[in-house]
Amino acid sequence: MTMITLTEAAAKQIHSQIAKRGKGLGLRVGVKNVGCSGYAYTYELADEQRGDEQRFENHGATLLIATPSLATLEGACLDFVTEGLKQSFQFDNPNVSNTCGCGESFSLKAGAGKGVTV
Repeated sequence: MTMITLTEAAAKQIHSQIAKRGKGLGLRVGVKNVGCSGYAYTYELADEQRGDEQRFENHGATLLIATPSLATLEGACLDFVTEGLKQSFQFDNPNVSNTCGCGESFSLKAGAGKGVTV
């Protein structure tokens, strides 16, 4: 079974964004082919769970992740981090081998995310 978690800070940010928007079920997270290193995370607020998504809940917040992205995110933990003036969601993902210089894309360790099509 795939396990993906989120920190209390990430859960608070998800709740805050949903409250600001006025509606929402949770945060939809995905992985797409892009960037210098090969992959990048995608984030969007979700109003409903799609048929191809699995639902993960921690600290009262919901993550929705499409099945093709699950192997890439196996064992990952989503956090919400403030660095200077920059605030962002960030994954601590054990499947990542390298990130690009700008930090926006990543590559996978050999064998990680096997069979994943994104």
